[in-house]
Amino acid sequence: MAHTAKKRDYFPYLLLVPATLVMVAIVAYPLYETFRLSFTNTSMSPNFEYVGLDNYEKLMSRRFPEVIARTFYWMSLSVALKMLIGTLGAVLLNAMVPGRTLFRILVMPPWVIPIAIGVFIWGWMYNGQFGMISGLAQRVGILDAPFEFLAYKNSAFMATIVTDVWIGVPMVTLYLLASMQSISKDLYEAAWVDGASRFYRFRRITLPLIIPSIATMALLSAIATFNSFDIIWILTEGGPRGATTTMIIDTYKTAISRFKYGEGAARTVMIVLFLGSFMFVYFLLLSRLAKRSPNNAA
Repeated sequence: MAHTAKKRDYFPYLLLVPATLVMVAIVAYPLYETFRLSFTNTSMSPNFEYVGLDNYEKLMSRRFPEVIARTFYWMSLSVALKMLIGTLGAVLLNAMVPGRTLFRILVMPPWVIPIAIGVFIWGWMYNGQFGMISGLAQRVGILDAPFEFLAYKNSAFMATIVTDVWIGVPMVTLYLLASMQSISKDLYEAAWVDGASRFYRFRRITLPLIIPSIATMALLSAIATFNSFDIIWILTEGGPRGATTTMIIDTYKTAISRFKYGEGAARTVMIVLFLGSFMFVYFLLLSRLAKRSPNNAA
């Protein structure tokens, strides 16, 4: 019997073998190859040699630090706007107002529409000659002439952020709305009987109970925004003059457009390190929230 029980102990691990092999094939091995290539001068030429840390030294001595700073600035501003607008939207959709079901449906299109199509639509609106934004601004007197939003560094940078926020807000809104609706109605009724105002109920009941959801959503949104490629590439391809070039865009241009696979691999390793730090913070947050949960305390 003891021998049979010992065999059963290994059975769950045997079930994990196929999934482990798949993960090794599609994740571990490509990561290993990327790390190996980052120490070479691999390009279109079949001949390459190991160059040690030269690719990483080039990263630190050129404009890559500016690209890193721009990436984190772009990510931070975009995530902050998503969380602010998403939280406000969730509060409004959670309110007992007529037609709130219709409002919840209207929140979905930016999330449902394929990203490429949505970004192309925004690109048309940013156009100075026939774009809606420039036309409306001229009609109300804000602009005297057509303005090409994607042709100037500051406006192009903000345009990519607006587009990314438009795409990302629905997910934040629905996630936080679900978190708000999980709060017991008894808490609000007790506060209402005591004469608490709507703002006081939000500040002392809703906000403290959804902070774990806000923190989790902020980290997930930061990872997705950091990895965002299609929005910037479709709108500006990293321009004008590098104003919207983030780490993802810079890596693509180096490895794919200029065929410098070794230097591109070094950039990819840096991205993996940053994303690894985000994942570490995310799992650390989850473990702390699990320890603070009522079920765990019980």
